[in-house]
Amino acid sequence: MMSRKQTLASDVLAALEAKKLSLATAESCTGGGVGQALTAVPGSSRVYRGGIISYTNEVKSGLLHVPETLLRDLGAVSGPVAEAMARGAQAALSADVAVSTTGLAGPGGDGFGNPVGTVWIACAGPGGVESVLCRFQGNREEIREAACCRALELVLETLNGLET
Repeated sequence: MMSRKQTLASDVLAALEAKKLSLATAESCTGGGVGQALTAVPGSSRVYRGGIISYTNEVKSGLLHVPETLLRDLGAVSGPVAEAMARGAQAALSADVAVSTTGLAGPGGDGFGNPVGTVWIACAGPGGVESVLCRFQGNREEIREAACCRALELVLETLNGLET
């Protein structure tokens, strides 16, 4: 039986193929988990362009072009940073749609008052970019798994909102 994450990944890939769109990922707290779920599905290369694991602020600013002022003023775990990450992956990988994750899987919070379990997820598509704030419970792995699933759900929501 497929896990929830694998089912979501399959659904995302099918929706992308149906709409003839491509996807990229920019992951921080999930460490490539979204990309792993997507590439576990045979044929994913038809629509999945690739991903950037931007675990440090230097990679977020250097590869994804997240403005350093956002990182300094808001911290890496914020909606504007998640949105900039998604737009950066969309541009860097020439994708129609991109999803990003940035958050705190634990064991500690950050210097901006965000508790463990805080995750911002953003999805950039032809109609713009949207970010959602999530507060997950559990240990490090449970938080990362929940964030991967929510990221895939957000891609589906974005795709379902597009005209065909």
